[in-house]
Amino acid sequence: MEDNYVKLAKKAVRKAVTGDVVEEIQKLKAELPQVSRGVFVTLKKSNHELRGCIGTYTPVTETVGDEILRNASSAALEDPRFPPVKPVELEEITLSVDILTEPETCKAEDLDPDKYGVIVKKGSRSGLLLPDLDGVDSVEEQIDIAKKKAGIPPVDENFVTKRFEVERHEGEKPIGN
Repeated sequence: MEDNYVKLAKKAVRKAVTGDVVEEIQKLKAELPQVSRGVFVTLKKSNHELRGCIGTYTPVTETVGDEILRNASSAALEDPRFPPVKPVELEEITLSVDILTEPETCKAEDLDPDKYGVIVKKGSRSGLLLPDLDGVDSVEEQIDIAKKKAGIPPVDENFVTKRFEVERHEGEKPIGN
């Protein structure tokens, strides 16, 4: 059974992609905790291939529900790595919603790629990688990927590392269902 985090994100994607009026958005949003948290929404095709992922580790809205609405719509339409999702694709795309804890400064030895996401920062550059991702099996891989996303050279060791945990909510059925 899909929970209200997933239901809200699916409705937000459907509304963003089709432009249709979608019932229950405000009701679902009101049923979620009225707290402000970082949220990532990840869209995947039926073959588990990434189709979009947008998120915030520092919330930009007042509630987790608003953060989900904002990031779900952006994942569908504004991920710069992909063209906007087309309505026909909704039949094959599933999603997950990750609710983030507050990032905390740490050392590499405090990380575990299965448990913690990582943020690397140097000056105005930052890169983030969620935890428990297929193909990311070591702390070194996790940091290297986050550094690459941030545009920090691989040999540069002068950066700040933060970790966070996620509460992952997985969609079971495609958005179009």
